[in-house]
Amino acid sequence: MKSKVDRKGLARGLTGRVTEIGRPRLLAVGLLSAALVATGAMAAESAGEPGRDERGANPLKNVYFGEQHLHTTNSPDAFVVGVRQSWDEAYQWAQGREVKLSTSGQTIKKSTPYDFVAITDHAEYFGILPSLIDPQDPLFKTDLAKKLRDPKANPQDPDSAINQILRSLVTSSPMREFVSPELQAANWKRYTETANKYNDPGKFTTLLAYEWTSIPNGRNMHRNVFFRDDKGPVVPFTAFDSIYPEDLWTFLEIQRNQGTETFAIPHNGNLSDGWMFSPDTFLGGPMDARHAARQQANEPLAEIIQTKGSSDTHPLFSPNDEFADFEIQQNMINVGQTGQMKYGYYRQALADGMVLEDKLGANPFKYGVASGADAHSGYSNNEEFNFHGSHGVLDDTAQKRLDPTPNATGATNAIMGSAGTTAVWAPENTREAIFDAMKAKETYGTSGTLIRLRFFGGWDYSKGLVNDKNFVRKAYDGGVPMGSDLAEKPEKAKAPTFAVWAQKDPESGNLDRIQIVKAYVNKWGLPAEKIYDVVWSDEDKRQIDKDSGKLPPVGNTVDVGTATYSNDSIGATQLRGVWTDPDFDPMKRAAYYVRVLEIPTPRWTTYDAAALGVEPPENVSATIQERAWSSPIWYTPDEDLLIQAKLKRLTGHTWGPASTPEQ
Repeated sequence: MKSKVDRKGLARGLTGRVTEIGRPRLLAVGLLSAALVATGAMAAESAGEPGRDERGANPLKNVYFGEQHLHTTNSPDAFVVGVRQSWDEAYQWAQGREVKLSTSGQTIKKSTPYDFVAITDHAEYFGILPSLIDPQDPLFKTDLAKKLRDPKANPQDPDSAINQILRSLVTSSPMREFVSPELQAANWKRYTETANKYNDPGKFTTLLAYEWTSIPNGRNMHRNVFFRDDKGPVVPFTAFDSIYPEDLWTFLEIQRNQGTETFAIPHNGNLSDGWMFSPDTFLGGPMDARHAARQQANEPLAEIIQTKGSSDTHPLFSPNDEFADFEIQQNMINVGQTGQMKYGYYRQALADGMVLEDKLGANPFKYGVASGADAHSGYSNNEEFNFHGSHGVLDDTAQKRLDPTPNATGATNAIMGSAGTTAVWAPENTREAIFDAMKAKETYGTSGTLIRLRFFGGWDYSKGLVNDKNFVRKAYDGGVPMGSDLAEKPEKAKAPTFAVWAQKDPESGNLDRIQIVKAYVNKWGLPAEKIYDVVWSDEDKRQIDKDSGKLPPVGNTVDVGTATYSNDSIGATQLRGVWTDPDFDPMKRAAYYVRVLEIPTPRWTTYDAAALGVEPPENVSATIQERAWSSPIWYTPDEDLLIQAKLKRLTGHTWGPASTPEQ
């Protein structure tokens, strides 16, 4: 397979895959209204990361891309599918060094190294299973170890070691000889020592983390737990200790009281059977203010996408969102059945959280955004053209990945997505700075692409702000970044204004558009959403249709047969503008987040199909519009306006100063 441009030879020789990238195009933007500003040429560095190349911390912050959800052989479910990639190899992969796959023997290398990585092996049997095949380890002589090593053993046997281990995890029933505090402490110490060895402040950050793996009746309630320091706890809190998030929060609160900063990130709400973002407590009964406040304090971010699907939204809940049907997966873990979707998606949770805040005075779902892999392989496949599977021997070759045979969940390997990527805005690449940025929610997630994205909100941003050479400094001075709350509305302000800037990933497709997704509480006190096309490419060819309110598609240059595409004719290298909410009501809570879309490019399944000379699978799209999602910016009316809004909903009349017309 050949391409006009070789992408610096990054992919060839590693996967046999090369993607076509055309020459950069000039910025092209569309105008939504008179409030939107399209800008002229400006250096990307000055727009997005002023001062990045200066020595020392950058007060205006740099973007750092990383993986916050990765498993190695030290996770029991990775071990049982043949993965032997160690912590060392996982860090080396993230750094862009060559590693050899333990399953296929293939040598692989990441094209663009990460800035930071968190290995999040399951706390349950953390680091235990590799000991069972190590003749030098005392656990080698246990009955389970002997059963695991038996060459005649059948993994399908209900009494096999593999099924015994998996059954223990799913039912949260520990095998006592493998969960002693001494054993847990020793393995956690080995992990922290390895992480600290690879931590290189200013160049490469390793975050201490693990996964708490609650899975009642196959419902995904998992959280990744992060620590700011170089030690973390003596032993991790596991689902064997408790399957309830409330108890995990208690552990986190105790850690903070003892001086260890920590938080948790829930993931795969899409596979939670409606439990992840439910208005009820996990212990049962409706949520109260204390519960809501604890959830917000302990869980600043939620994972919006990973290899087991997108948790942004679902077409059923966002029927007017033409891009909602993106990497949708809803088969419950280890169960093989489709779970309930309500209360399983991020966008819905944003709006529901504000409805609960009206009732309780606290918002349990005030989440910023993260993305990850959840790969059980020791490496994070965020590059579609450089995909090597995610679950060991189950999908370690192109033939296995494209096998149409359904797996244990009733789905095929092809439905698994590539890894998402978390981006943070921090003054420097250190463990403390990355952790603090995540806790402050100045983060965004991507479907894997390395789009650069800035998002600010304020009340008096000028139309020409994004043209200003001091754009970032003035945006911080006059407003707030993603993940923050808008300041109280000035009396004379009519609506908030938002400044957005995005730059394409140099190794991926051009940009199609920037959208702002608004989740809000409507006039009946119910959750609602609206999507605005704010800035787009090729505005000389595309305008919003007056009847449908939709922007025409950007086009598609993908040649499916050769898995190539071109940036020459469509899309933009950068998009930026200032937008004012035309439907703003000061009496309604609202949360605004950005979604940036790339032009269509080949999905990993299409690259595999082209390499094998076969047709791509029919049950997934041959192309993908990679994207980024920012953390939201929230608007909260002052107390007088909230009281007025409640009275109006109850009586049908406006009390006090006249409000804006209902939307």
